[in-house]
Amino acid sequence: MENKEVLNTLNDIKEMMERSSKFKAISGLSIVIVGILASLVSAYIYFCMGDYHINTPAKWRTTVIIAIVLLVVAFATVFVMSYLKARHFKLRFTFDTTMRRLLLNFFIPMAAGGLLCMALLSQQHYGLVSSITLIFYGLALINSSHFSYSELRYLGYAELALGLIDCFLVDYAVLTWFLGFGVFHIVFGIIFMLKYGRRK
Repeated sequence: MENKEVLNTLNDIKEMMERSSKFKAISGLSIVIVGILASLVSAYIYFCMGDYHINTPAKWRTTVIIAIVLLVVAFATVFVMSYLKARHFKLRFTFDTTMRRLLLNFFIPMAAGGLLCMALLSQQHYGLVSSITLIFYGLALINSSHFSYSELRYLGYAELALGLIDCFLVDYAVLTWFLGFGVFHIVFGIIFMLKYGRRK
């Protein structure tokens, strides 16, 4: 009995330490919504441009503007829904050390990938831009998963793998974006909700 009590105590301490060092307010529903939005945007780009090829400056300007708007809406959605989840489950939602580490580890790869993409676009090197967005987004998820749900790294691995595959399929940017930012998010978000939707 004593050994069991000691083990339970150690497990409680471990859980308390994990809660204090990891951000646990991410909403699975927000991930699904982001995936749906990305899918709709990919479909819009495809039908407006007529195919999967984004190979002219005009097409890329349109795509970049749409992508930036989607990025802002996506982050706003995740932020608001994570805040609501934190209130519902009485989770911590403050700009403390844990959140700062999470954001820093997410945005450093994102910023590096974004700058690299802008440099390539400015020189009209379009071929690997879609691959780079997926690769650096995957790295951002893997990097930041250490400060939140560890399962986020699996979504990161999937994005990273798709980005590397896309390096050899440079004419299908819209299709790979649809899969990576749309389908992968929807599938992962549903799995995430099934696992964490009814508990902290």
